[in-house]
Amino acid sequence: MKEIQEYEKDLASIRSTMDRSGKFISLSGMSGILSGVYALAGAVEAYFVVQYPQSPFLFRTDSISEETTLLKLLLLAGQVLLASILTGLFLSARKAKKEGVSLWNATSKQLFINLAIPLITGGLFILIILYTGHFGLAAPASLIFYGLALIQASVNTYDEVRYLGFSEIALGLIAALIPGYGLIFWAIGFGVLHILYGAILYRKYDR
Repeated sequence: MKEIQEYEKDLASIRSTMDRSGKFISLSGMSGILSGVYALAGAVEAYFVVQYPQSPFLFRTDSISEETTLLKLLLLAGQVLLASILTGLFLSARKAKKEGVSLWNATSKQLFINLAIPLITGGLFILIILYTGHFGLAAPASLIFYGLALIQASVNTYDEVRYLGFSEIALGLIAALIPGYGLIFWAIGFGVLHILYGAILYRKYDR
């Protein structure tokens, strides 16, 4: 009986090692939290650009057709994205160094590819709908394509990332039904959900 138990423990250890070897385990939960904070700060600034002094919870009936306003929003979104990427790379590199593993390996390369394809496709799609004047679909599209990217990438990292992806897609579909609340849904998806799932990852894997 003792030999059988030891054999089962060995098998469990082997399975765990194989699973970890195919997963990007240097993903930092804190980077998710900080990305959510950046997104909320960006949403607040966007509110002052497009909607102030009206309440952010009022249904928007007017479109963002001014070129200068649109450029401000694109620049703001780019700043949030850049800050999130740099923070994620820095914290993941620090975690990888702490765990004695390489940040850039076969698994992280595959993770990058899985993320990049839906994100680049979604970015081009959003630029097209902005160019054609369908401004109300920009926020829903960003949430949906981001959710698809997370689900695609979850194969190579923690399972919680997949659930975040499903949440983003569901939120994006709801936002598409009521596009007048795009900024609110964008803040929830990229801000609140990131902080929530980042906190879960931090508690489970970073401590």
